Amino acid sequence: MEYVSNPTKAMLTEKTMVRLQILAESAKYDVSCSSSGTVRSGRKGMVGNTVGGVGICHSFADDGRCISLLKVMLTNYCIYDCAYCINRRSNDIRRATLSVSELEEITMEFYRRNYIEGLFLSSGVVRTPDYTMERLVAIVRDLRTIHHFNGYIHLKSIPGASQELLAEAGKYADRMSVNIEIPREESLKLLAPEKDHQSVFQPMKYIREGILENKEERRRFHHAPRFVPAGQSTQMIVGATSESDRDILQMSSSLYSRAQMRRVYYSGYVSVNTYDPRLPILKQPPLVRENRLYQADWLLRFYHFTVEEIVDDKHSHLDLEIDPKLAWALRHPEYFPIDINKADYEQLLRVPGLGTKSAWLIVNARRSGRLTSYHLKKMGVVMKKAKYFITCGELTSIFSQPIVGINELHPERLRPLLVSKSQQKRAAEERQLKLEFKE
Repeated sequence: MEYVSNPTKAMLTEKTMVRLQILAESAKYDVSCSSSGTVRSGRKGMVGNTVGGVGICHSFADDGRCISLLKVMLTNYCIYDCAYCINRRSNDIRRATLSVSELEEITMEFYRRNYIEGLFLSSGVVRTPDYTMERLVAIVRDLRTIHHFNGYIHLKSIPGASQELLAEAGKYADRMSVNIEIPREESLKLLAPEKDHQSVFQPMKYIREGILENKEERRRFHHAPRFVPAGQSTQMIVGATSESDRDILQMSSSLYSRAQMRRVYYSGYVSVNTYDPRLPILKQPPLVRENRLYQADWLLRFYHFTVEEIVDDKHSHLDLEIDPKLAWALRHPEYFPIDINKADYEQLLRVPGLGTKSAWLIVNARRSGRLTSYHLKKMGVVMKKAKYFITCGELTSIFSQPIVGINELHPERLRPLLVSKSQQKRAAEERQLKLEFKE
């Protein structure tokens, strides 16, 4: 059944704007709203463009989260009663719904006023997953084909929606996402008995298959339409359940390797439903832990680390005081020092204070001559950290100054030199946020 919207323009009345405010507020807890990964150049007869992979304006919420300027739900009514969700069925909150034509008109009007460059669209589930997904697809289809909107669109997929609807949505959306929320099935069942991982993984599989088929089609036919060109993403809640950082990162690693996943987002749990005994008592979101997970995720995707190297049986949680790469280096002093003028790219990535860009600069620059700490500073290397893990130029044994590195100082003496008082304070405050579950 195809849902056809009213082509007449809906006026942005005061009542419409009140509903928009309610639905934008309901959407703010979903952090998987990045717009990177796609370019839509301006085309004749179309409205808007995305340049340089940035297709949507961003704003920052009070807690530091990056949100799109038009991040909205179609409706915040929902048939599910997930314990961690502000829009759960049993919550007594203000509810609102926008029609398909209203949301289309709001998007176009905001774009014409230069308020936004794109749309992040999600929805609560009403009636059935297919019923809801059908209306989301109608919006993105109309924006592209009727309103000729050429800006960025990120569409939340509804768990349990049919493959046919997801396939159609992929023709019009730049990015699609299905949120896992909880990494372990038993914890998800505890907080959301009406959901299971299968209803999430199945849409991910459909999207992955569509992306791979489209890549093959575009190899043969260069002008074939693109399917979800910015890939898919997902989100996991941090701190709502007792999962360790190892559990979370193992799930992320699995998704990156199997599901053509572009990004996994981590959202520190916000206590929106304090009355539910299944949820922990947290005075504030675990933002330091959230940040460490993003840093560990970066190591998985760009620094060729494995989950077992970052977290293991002995260290199942990430260190809150120091970043994951420095924590790994302090646990493995035998790996150092690394000779900057001889080490390969993979070895350089292991050095605290070196990033992917500076590692490539080092590999290329040393072809012209021996590098010293002066050259490293010019390349952006954080020498405050790196100097304890490398040898280069004047930092070698042929100079009068003795080498003072991790093996001379030992990890337990080096660590205090690399941890600032502000880092210690933030970590101490967060460690006090114990996951105390009600009986």
